Amino acid sequence: MSDVVQIGISRRPARAAKALFDGRDLGSWRWGSRLERAIVRKVGVAVGDFGMIEAGDRVMVCMSGGKDSYVMLDALRLLQRRSPIAFSLVAVNVDQGWPGYDTAAIKAHLEKEGVAFVMENATYAEIVEAKLRPGQTPCSLCSRFRRAYLYEAADRHGATKIALGHHMDDLLETLLLNLFFSGRLASMPPRLVSDDGKHVVIRPLAYVAEDETRAFAAERGYPLVRCGCLSCGLPDQKRQVVKRMLRDLEAANPRTKRQMLAALRNVKPGHLLDPSLLALARNAVSDGDGEAPEVESLRDM
Repeated sequence: MSDVVQIGISRRPARAAKALFDGRDLGSWRWGSRLERAIVRKVGVAVGDFGMIEAGDRVMVCMSGGKDSYVMLDALRLLQRRSPIAFSLVAVNVDQGWPGYDTAAIKAHLEKEGVAFVMENATYAEIVEAKLRPGQTPCSLCSRFRRAYLYEAADRHGATKIALGHHMDDLLETLLLNLFFSGRLASMPPRLVSDDGKHVVIRPLAYVAEDETRAFAAERGYPLVRCGCLSCGLPDQKRQVVKRMLRDLEAANPRTKRQMLAALRNVKPGHLLDPSLLALARNAVSDGDGEAPEVESLRDM
């Protein structure tokens, strides 16, 4: 299904761009910016809240070349420097086979940063296209192929955790997508164990807003790369429709996303209609039938 084309811990060549740790000594640590500090703090809180990373973990950081994967990698590198537990990172990029996908830019960035990395080739873009029905977009099918491939890659590279770059907005959009189009009340779990129990997927950016990843990507000057699939980001896709809806709600009430995240952290099982939750609800303390009090999603967000 694939061929590994390069594995290595790169040497850092001379360059004009400033690397993440240039000018930072462990004995006298300083943050690169207030935004960097805020993002790493939120990643640290999420990692702690959901037990995402444990001592001795080897975390496979999935690098797509988009802004979020770069931000996730740097946030984990910074967290690694300051964490009381030891864990290792390996950045993995998978070329899915879509035309025009510029993996060279991703590889060059990882080399310049001195990051342990793996560049892999996959062939499932052609398989996905062959299986598509007329009018169907490849996103869901591509996602299933990618997940299976990442599980295999984690086994090959000895990874105990698989880190994906989904941020807070992705979680909120998925909540609305499931609510409006799937009849389910569910989002993306920050920590997911595979059905066979062999793999653990984590989302360290669960508490980080997309506006923050976008601003930090601009601050760091990452070489952003599109996946090459022509369907990605089309305005009529359901996710894009929901994204615009959230943008409009946020424009009317700048606290909308924060309160939605707060709701995901403040679930009242007894106030829902799923009979399987009744036993859980009986053991919970009821707040009555009135409106739930307003809750902040995170400290100092």
